[in-house]
Amino acid sequence: MRSKILCSLILGVSKLPLAVLYLFSDISWLVVYYVIRYRRKVVRMNLMHAFPEKSLEEVIRIEKKFYRHLCDLFVESYHLGHMTEKDIRRRCVFTNPEVVQRYFDEGKSVIAVLGHYGNWEWMASYGLWMPGDVDFFTLYKPLHDEVADRAMFRIRSRFRAKPVPKNDILRKIVENRRAGRLFLAGFIGDQTPNAANLNFWMEFLNQDTPVLFGTEKIARKFDIPVVSLRMRKVKRGYYEVDFINICDQPNCLESGELTRMHTRRLENNIREVPELWLWSHKRWKHKRVSQDRNVRVFE
Repeated sequence: MRSKILCSLILGVSKLPLAVLYLFSDISWLVVYYVIRYRRKVVRMNLMHAFPEKSLEEVIRIEKKFYRHLCDLFVESYHLGHMTEKDIRRRCVFTNPEVVQRYFDEGKSVIAVLGHYGNWEWMASYGLWMPGDVDFFTLYKPLHDEVADRAMFRIRSRFRAKPVPKNDILRKIVENRRAGRLFLAGFIGDQTPNAANLNFWMEFLNQDTPVLFGTEKIARKFDIPVVSLRMRKVKRGYYEVDFINICDQPNCLESGELTRMHTRRLENNIREVPELWLWSHKRWKHKRVSQDRNVRVFE
């Protein structure tokens, strides 16, 4: 009951114009950063490890910019549920959809890899930029709270996106291929693997990091072209998204190379404008206990 009331309150407030919601964000980040101190230690540690060359003053400047962006992200994400098609197309512009359209014209489906960077929730509006006969799958991890999960599902599916629980994507791909229906599937590439999937490690942001291998595994299994998404924050409430070709034929690459390629792309984006990444995420909670990549590690 309490969850339902809270969700109703958040969804109700999110109907307000973005200009008003940004005033709320301006106040919220001060409370979150100075009073609640939400994951301040995690953010500080992540930034210092990722950028050992930066002074403490530089790290703190990035840290504060991150919390400002985090609060903007919160109000923007929920406001998505009330935006018109015209408004979201104006505020989240896909600059070169022809990169993906070329594959559709060739009768090929596509995998797009992105990270928790910029406003990834607004990327769910890509359905407005693609042909109507192509499915747009957005992978997500269902929330434990059913009320919140239903609310986010409705928001994410507003603009022709079809949210798919991450454990169901393989089944959806097989179904589409059997039906001869093209798709674009958006994979988040920077989530932390669970303890049973710590099979691939690489250096990411100056740290030994386990990286999810599922994107490459599926791309190689079905030989699906892979592109990367790069989001820029033009100004407050306005983003641009570029598609960048990663690989036309994943089967031609050595095992692990595709994962390294899309992870390096994300790392470059983060280094350019670090405050737009989700630094409050406990990305490095796993530690490798052996240099052998095939050895399981513990959390």
